[in-house]
Parts: sequence; structure tokens; C-alpha cells
Amino acid sequence: MVKSRSAPDIWMIAATLGILAIGVVMVYSASAVAAFHDYGDKFYYVKRQLLFAAIGVAAMFATMNVDYSRLRKWALPGLIICFALLVVVLIPGIGVVRGGARSWLGIGSLGIQPSEFMKLAMILYLARLLSERQNLMTSFTRGLLPPLAVLGTAFGLIMLQPDLGTGAVMIGAALLVIYVAGARLSHLGGLGLLGVAGLVGLIAAAPYRLQRITAFLDPWQDPRGAGYQAIQSLYAIGPGGLVGLGLGMSRQKYNYLPEPQTDFIFSILAEELGFIGGSLLLLLFLLLIWRGIRTAITISDPFGSFLAAGIVGIIATQVLINIGVVIGLLPVTGITLPLVSYGGSSLTLLLTALGILLNLSRYTR
Repeated sequence: MVKSRSAPDIWMIAATLGILAIGVVMVYSASAVAAFHDYGDKFYYVKRQLLFAAIGVAAMFATMNVDYSRLRKWALPGLIICFALLVVVLIPGIGVVRGGARSWLGIGSLGIQPSEFMKLAMILYLARLLSERQNLMTSFTRGLLPPLAVLGTAFGLIMLQPDLGTGAVMIGAALLVIYVAGARLSHLGGLGLLGVAGLVGLIAAAPYRLQRITAFLDPWQDPRGAGYQAIQSLYAIGPGGLVGLGLGMSRQKYNYLPEPQTDFIFSILAEELGFIGGSLLLLLFLLLIWRGIRTAITISDPFGSFLAAGIVGIIATQVLINIGVVIGLLPVTGITLPLVSYGGSSLTLLLTALGILLNLSRYTR
């Protein structure tokens, strides 16, 4: 590992704080109507988002200034704890059902989502495991199969909730780490075909997933049912035009687009700030991802390189899926937009992960 430590990547910090600031503003704009209707307080959601953001930023600066090599010893204990939480959340009476999935632990509006913790724990564990077994990665049985077994077990527990979106993000980021660690493309290609077959099976096993696929192909077949969210999202984006209707002037947030402050917050942003506002946000994400890739490439420590690649994979996969759903290129999956959508577990965990990535940027060549 490189012993000399420099300043953290200033571009990465700027992109992170810029996206976070846009997110806080858009959470207020998208949620004010629903918050006043449901709670009599139009600041209900944004106050909580500011609290989560403050905790997350504090965690980001803390993890940015602690030697990342110390995380090695926490990789396995963290993974075991997350596996335990994924089991506990499935127990009726303990796990809380929200949005049709038993994926939360907590009381009332206060809760955590164990699958969010598992995403980071899995990347940390794989970074440690593969950095120690890198010379075996060209072997399917000795190199590739062990991490895939751990990954598959975690994915299976997440699917029992069920939460396909979070599971897909974890799989995408983990496979990126495995590829960077030296796995053969022929092995990963074969597994990809099996994965497609498994995905078809998962869709066929759950009628609501099949409805989402048919709604994705033609949402106007069921405009008041399975296709409702996709149609309302497009109704928000379309009128936005080049410069938008103006901040706070969205029409779709008036109980047309469900949960506009979470999964479909980009629709409201595009409606109010237009193509220019949406493009600015995407450019900030591209800047963040580019600087993360640069960190993964230029750090000489394999553990740090794999960890950086995994964190970048989480962000990039989640952005691609969320934006793809919002603009109608992917079926509805229930994935939030990183640093922008309302949420406690996802926001604080992602900022913590970005603190680790900033820490890694201090050791680049």
C-alpha cells in the first residue's frame, strides 16, 4: 500500500456536495404538497432529509480521515452482521413491510434497511477476499466460485423480502469488483446467461413482476394500474422542455406521481428545471464516477483498488437503473437516485461509502 497520503480528491468532494445540495432542494420541492396533506407540515420530509444528510456528511468526513486499511479486519464481521440482519428482517412481527417488501427494521418512520448495509458490506468483503486470492481468479472453482456463493446467498435473502432493485445493484457492483480482480470474461459471460435465465424465472414466479414487464413494454395497456407510474413520469418530464416550469412549479407532485420524493424525484426535477437542470445533475454524477474510476486505477494497493471499484459500481448501477426507469427505458424496480432521493439508510450509507472512496483518493499515485 502507498504510505504517503495527500489531500482528498477535491473534484469528488465538490460533485458529492453539489448533488447532495440539489437533492435536499428537490426533496422539499417534490414532497411539500404530500407532506402538508399527510402531516400538516410541508417541511416534514426535508427536515428529516437534512438530518440524514448531516449524519451522512459527518460519517463521510470521519471515514475520509481514517486509514482505510483498518477496514480489512471489519470486512468479515460486517458481512456476518448484515447476513444476520437479512435473516431477522424476514421474521413476521420484526421485519416491517413497506411498499410490499419486508425489508425494514424499526418502529414507525424510524428504521433501517439491512439490504442497504449489505451492499457496502459485500463490496468490502469481496475487496478483502479477492485481494488475497487474486492469483486464483482465473480458476472457476477455486477463484470465482467462492465469492459467487457468498454473493448468491445474500441475493437470495434479499429476494425473499422481495427487493429485486437493491439485489440488482449489489450484483452489478459485486460483478464489477470480481471482473477487476481478474475473473475471465468467458466465465462471467456463462454466468450472465444463467443470470438471465434466473431473472426470467423470478419474473415468471411473481405476477406483479410480469405486470411491470408488460407495463414497461406498453404502459398504456393499463394506464390506471401497472403502467400508471411510468405514464405519470413521462407526463412530468415532457412539459419540462429545455428550462422547465420553474422550481416548485411541478404539476405531477399534486398526487399524480406516487412518492415523487423517492424513486421518481428525477421526473420532478426534469419537470421543474428542464433538460438543462437534468443534464447538470447527470454531469455531476459523471464527474463523481470518473473521479472514482481514476482512484480505482491509480491506487497501487489491490484491496483499495477493488474497494474503490465496488463503491463506484454501486453509484453507477443505481443511477443507471433509476434514470432508466424514470425515462421509460427499464421496468419499474423501486430504486432511489443516489444522494438525491429521500431516504435515511440509503443516504447515510452512501455518504459513508463516499467517505471511504475519498480516503482512497488520498493514496493515489
